[in-house]
Amino acid sequence: MDQESLQPVVAAAIINTTHHQRKLLAAQRSYPPELAGKYELPGGKVEAAEAPLAALEREIREELNCAIKIHRFLPCPNSPEGTWPILGGRRMYVWVAHPLSTPQVGNSHSKLQWVTLPQARALPWLGPNWPIVEAVFNNL
Repeated sequence: MDQESLQPVVAAAIINTTHHQRKLLAAQRSYPPELAGKYELPGGKVEAAEAPLAALEREIREELNCAIKIHRFLPCPNSPEGTWPILGGRRMYVWVAHPLSTPQVGNSHSKLQWVTLPQARALPWLGPNWPIVEAVFNNL
């Protein structure tokens, strides 16, 4: 494995509660071409000497121009360190969070939408993100 595939990734399962209904923020990728149009949880790579939570807050600020309040870590049940397997052999840390401001579409995504579980099932997710989405809704 090369150094980039070992670089940890972070993501936020951003939840919004309206009218007693919890919805998840689904972000549609705008690039690269082979992933464009697929949905994911927003986040990104942890930089050298950066703490994962600091990376998550930075990535959400950069990608969505919003701040979040971290609620809790969402561990992968089959991983001793709690990370989820994703594309390219990478591992991803996921936290459930709430928005402190309205997320905005940035350069990384072409669309953002708040979805319930039935609505999420109808979206074309990146394959490794779907088990995380199910775990988010199962643990609300």
